[in-house]
Amino acid sequence: MLFDKVKAFAVQLDGATAGAEPVFSGGQAVVGRVLLELAGAARVGALRLRARGRAHVHWTESRSAGSSTAYTQSYSERVEVVNHRATLLAPDTGETTTLPPGRHEFPFSFQLPPTLVTSFEGKHGSVRYCIKATLHRPWVPARRARKVFTVIEPVDINTPALLAPQAGAREKVARSWYYNRGLVSLSAKIDRKGYTPGEVIPIFAEIDNNSTRPVLPRAAVVQTQTFMARGARKQKRAVVANLAGEPVGPGRRALWQGRALRIPPVGPSILHCRVLHVDYTLKVCVDIPGTSKLLLELPLVIGTIPLHPFSSRSSSVGSHASFLLDWGLGALPEQPEAPPEYSEVVAEEEMAASGQGPFPLLQDANMSLDGPFFAYIQEFRYRPPPLYSEEDPNPASEAMRPRCMTCSTADMHLRAHGCCWSS
Repeated sequence: MLFDKVKAFAVQLDGATAGAEPVFSGGQAVVGRVLLELAGAARVGALRLRARGRAHVHWTESRSAGSSTAYTQSYSERVEVVNHRATLLAPDTGETTTLPPGRHEFPFSFQLPPTLVTSFEGKHGSVRYCIKATLHRPWVPARRARKVFTVIEPVDINTPALLAPQAGAREKVARSWYYNRGLVSLSAKIDRKGYTPGEVIPIFAEIDNNSTRPVLPRAAVVQTQTFMARGARKQKRAVVANLAGEPVGPGRRALWQGRALRIPPVGPSILHCRVLHVDYTLKVCVDIPGTSKLLLELPLVIGTIPLHPFSSRSSSVGSHASFLLDWGLGALPEQPEAPPEYSEVVAEEEMAASGQGPFPLLQDANMSLDGPFFAYIQEFRYRPPPLYSEEDPNPASEAMRPRCMTCSTADMHLRAHGCCWSS
């Protein structure tokens, strides 16, 4: 505006660094300041601040009311999770105050609710958090400044439910026209339900092809976005990672002994929002020529707190080892590598994908599951455990063997005297 004395008006958050904004979670304090730079003295009526957080969904569907009548049905729902108001500058008299030229800072601080929903941008909905500052001046339109901030709600995978192994089995009769071409069966397991971005999912699977044609096994991690409004649901699926195995010939069996599928930087699971959910599944499928694919789904939870390398991980070692031994796949690695922190993995990709949101765009699930561009990832194998023996491979030396308290002889002499050691 011509002759406007406001040179700069912005909201800044403490903790911001060059090229990176701070990330918050439930219960934390948001601290910052409103910056106002004036070219000359200006009268100000008030300076107000408002922080808002909303989960919002919206989509439309075409409906038919008859042979020639159609209409559009709209679905919309909104949930407010943060609503904070504050007045940073207001004259006591209720009129105006005159600020001198130069730079002025107005600090603010407020507490976030204990539990929040992770920031999210989806096909039919979003979860957004922002701070808006409004400068009121007499005879001049209000000036506004807006600052968006990111919230990531912690999801700890170090819980018994998320450390439990996941398994399943399916089978399908391969048919060509009306002829039975044989039975194809699939069974798969993963060592736990919870993972974080950057981790590798070792997939253990068995494919039995008793049909007359070769089949192709594949696997993919699929994100499902579910939007809910007015009792209706709308879903959007996208593939976040995938791989393809080698074809399995007729009458043959194939084993995946820990085939590796790495999780890319994706947003964590959103499970407790009233209007939208973000879920993940591991889909292991077998493409059968002439027949619909054989599909097996195992649930996943993508968290933000990685598996603890000592305490929480040791609680699941027993179940993990028995899970591997049931499949004859050996034992755990001698020195398992701890997964990276969630913020480290996401931050690296955010810097590479400049101009995008907090999480990268995903491939469409329908396209990716049927397309030829699955990436093969080299499998890794666990080293087998040592053989068990009832005979001690490291027996104690003669000097360390128990001796009789009466005659001070070695343990072979004890049995001859009937001493207590021989019992």
